[in-house]
This record gives sequence, structure tokens and C-alpha cells, in this order.
Amino acid sequence: MKTISDMLGLSGLRKLRFVGEINAQGKSDWRIDAQLGATVVQPCVVTLEPVSTRIDQPVTRLYLAAYEEPEGSEVEMPEDDTVEPLPKEIDLSAVMIEALALHIPTYPRASDAGLDQTVFTEPGKSPLTDDDVRPFAGLAALRGKLGDGE
Repeated sequence: MKTISDMLGLSGLRKLRFVGEINAQGKSDWRIDAQLGATVVQPCVVTLEPVSTRIDQPVTRLYLAAYEEPEGSEVEMPEDDTVEPLPKEIDLSAVMIEALALHIPTYPRASDAGLDQTVFTEPGKSPLTDDDVRPFAGLAALRGKLGDGE
């Protein structure tokens, strides 16, 4: 598990579990239906304290012998992202690692982590804060100027 943890840039990986079935679909296609379970530890993006996240996700892959790669410089993503071309060998550990990588939180954050706001501006000018750049901040100020009247 240390190798997988290092590969995915995790601080820790515990209770990794990948259980399921591989079944034939027709004469030459194969389907994987599995359940991925893991506890990953990552540094908080705010405090760098360890954050543990439990991952429990279903994993489905359908390998088609007659899969056709989309051609062209720009192609649309298929609606079904579980379909892949049938390889010579189905590597279950690669499927597990890919599924784990897709479900790891991108920006893990501790429950008590908060960002302090620091404001800088030139002397004599009003500082621009996060609240000022919110989309409806201007509308709220306009409503305040208009008062309660219609």
C-alpha cells in the first residue's frame, strides 16, 4: 500500500479494499462490477494537518472487443465513461488504482480549518474585499440605497 500511497501523493492509505466480479458479456466483451473502499490521509490545503477521508464507491468497467476510438482533433466525451477497449489482459490493480485516484478529494480540508482575510490597499483608498467581488454584492448595495420603496 505504501507504493500506491506514494504513487498518488497521499500521506497515508489504510483499509484498501477492492471486491467484485468479472463477467463475460456476450462472446468477447467483459464487465467488472466492484466496490472500492479505502481510507486516505492527505494534508489539509489550509493548515497542512492530516485529513482522513473514507472512500466507498462502486466501480464499473465494460471492456468491448469492437470498441472504436473516436477520430478527429476534437471529440465529445462519451456519455458512458465506463466503456473501454478490451486490452490483452485486464489488470485489476490498475483498475483499482485508477478508481481510487478519481475519488481522492482534490482539496482536502480539515473541518475546523478557516482562512483569515488579509486586506491590502493604497493609503486613503477603500480596500477591495471578498464580499465586494461577489456577484450580488452590487445588487444588495443598490437595494439598500433604494430602501424599502418599490
